[in-house]
Amino acid sequence: MENQKVVLGIQDKPKPLQWLLLSIQHLFAMFGATVLVPALTGMSPAVALISSGIGTLIFIVITQGKVPSYLGSSFAFIVPITTAKGMEAAMSGQLAPGSFLVGSFLVGLTYTVVALIINRAGTGWLMKLLPPIVVGPVIMVIGLGLSVTAIKMVTYNSGMITDDNPLGYDLNFVLVGLVTLTITVVTAIFTKGFLSVIPVLVGIVGGYLFAFCIGMVNLQPVIEANWFQIPPFEFPFVDYTPTFSWKIFLLMVPVAIVPIAEHIGHQLVLSKVVSKDLIKDPGLDRSMLGDGIATMVAAGIGGPPSTTYGENIGVLAITRAFSIYLFVGAAIFAILFGFCGKIAVLLATIPTPVMGGVSILLFGIIASSGLRMLVENKVDFSLKRNLIIASVILVIGIGGAAIHIGKLLSLEGMALASIIGVLLNQVLPGKEVVDFDKMFDE
Repeated sequence: MENQKVVLGIQDKPKPLQWLLLSIQHLFAMFGATVLVPALTGMSPAVALISSGIGTLIFIVITQGKVPSYLGSSFAFIVPITTAKGMEAAMSGQLAPGSFLVGSFLVGLTYTVVALIINRAGTGWLMKLLPPIVVGPVIMVIGLGLSVTAIKMVTYNSGMITDDNPLGYDLNFVLVGLVTLTITVVTAIFTKGFLSVIPVLVGIVGGYLFAFCIGMVNLQPVIEANWFQIPPFEFPFVDYTPTFSWKIFLLMVPVAIVPIAEHIGHQLVLSKVVSKDLIKDPGLDRSMLGDGIATMVAAGIGGPPSTTYGENIGVLAITRAFSIYLFVGAAIFAILFGFCGKIAVLLATIPTPVMGGVSILLFGIIASSGLRMLVENKVDFSLKRNLIIASVILVIGIGGAAIHIGKLLSLEGMALASIIGVLLNQVLPGKEVVDFDKMFDE
């Protein structure tokens, strides 16, 4: 990569037309995934767009304009947020309204604490806490745990439930889901350049058009919507009263180990793409702090937790245009799109099986990326300790195991699997010293 010509350096200011087109390109790269997370969790895609734009601008300021990255919605928290919202809706006193946003704020606070520790103690302690044998299976749990959701999205139609069809199976849903999946896969495999970086967006657009052709989409709400519209923000002390509970803490905070590991990996890869050691300058502590503050701000307006996006790193590698101004432009466009009523309503008209078709691939890729981490780091499964750690994490995480202590304290699923994995790695004999650079080397 170092020998390829750099089109725009990190601090270079692009020409107006170049700035516009390349910024929109980064917007497209992050759009599909950033919108998909709130769509799956029942949050507002418009608010997610706005929080991603604001978060990216905050990240750029904190990293002194030295790290060309875009921050979008994190897939790691789909299950915790969905679970928390379900517990809130149950009206059984399990969780107070807005608890999932309190949990998101605590996640951002966790990133911030990790950043402060890195600033004081360096990065070595992270390797002891989050080696591949722990992070890999946890990532697999995230993808495999969501697989049931993806399949349900492409098969279940509540409007089709009858005595003869109690499961609500809809062949049209299946067809739309398969068409969307096919378009996404074909785009990822058989296209080159920029299209190969945005297969999710292409798949959603293609599936949407197919669903429209078979009468599954109603565009009348889009026509009637205003161009400018205030999104449904959720502000603390206005729309809900923030309430801390150990239940939400244990449900969401342990899952932060995944985006933390993802963040480190992205910074290492990005350093190679731009041929600058971003781990040292501006420092991993600054980039992690930027991620943390962005996530806390997102929680403060009703958005999902943030994470740096590999899709945009892929765009950088292809275009060789590293200018931080491009990310400023993409962030501004995301904020403007969030306030556009027609775009918000258009996103709401995307049929469930379209999102389900894309999710089949995305959730599978998440699980596969965990397996890839184990393979690339040559984790030896002939060693009993590695076999035990991975096995326990997978079964507890996917099986939905839970520990309940009274009514106020519970630890379950992915969060429980993450904590047990970390503990097992610390207490079982034969722990290996892992090379930090090789762990996320791509």
